[in-house]
Amino acid sequence: MLFAFLFFYSVFSQEEEKKETKKQPQPSKEVDSITQNMEGEGVTFEEVTKQKDINPLAPSKAAFYSAVLPGLGQIYNKRYWKAPIVWGAIGTGIYVYSFNNTEYRRARNAYKRRLAGFEDDEFWDLNGDGFGPDLTSEALQEAQENTQRDRDLALVITIALYALNIIDANVDSHLKQYNVSDDLAVDFNPYLDINPFTNKPNYGMAMVIKF
Repeated sequence: MLFAFLFFYSVFSQEEEKKETKKQPQPSKEVDSITQNMEGEGVTFEEVTKQKDINPLAPSKAAFYSAVLPGLGQIYNKRYWKAPIVWGAIGTGIYVYSFNNTEYRRARNAYKRRLAGFEDDEFWDLNGDGFGPDLTSEALQEAQENTQRDRDLALVITIALYALNIIDANVDSHLKQYNVSDDLAVDFNPYLDINPFTNKPNYGMAMVIKF
């Protein structure tokens, strides 16, 4: 009796295993056949790579660094070639401002002494011949106005360059986080196909979008 029970149990287990085997799908064959059919229709399969993580604080950091020290934000963005340009532009603006401010003070001090009745300023006897003045009071006033205008203009330009340095670092950091991969493209290519009904070629332009 026990032997008969074990025999029927063994047969029943084998039948269940066969049923389960028949029920299980075969994904490898089906997937391969689907892939082959789709590839035949012109669909290609490519491995998708994970994009670089976006740091939302990077633009703020770049702007802050450029505000503390011009050019430092460009270095933070790894745009090293921009840093010397920033330093040269702002340095030139500071130099022009300083030069015109010095000339303005010289002309202003000499003009004030002329108005006070003194004849010992540095522009009174430039040639050293004892006859003066070599530079009139009107010329000193005009020089004072010109150097003041140039000084103020240099100050405005330097401030604008400083602000532009901050904006450039911030915008450049934003643009660096956009997906500018070569896989993203829109292009127009010549199109040629055979009409299956008339058996004549069809010419045209095809817009190709890669993503």
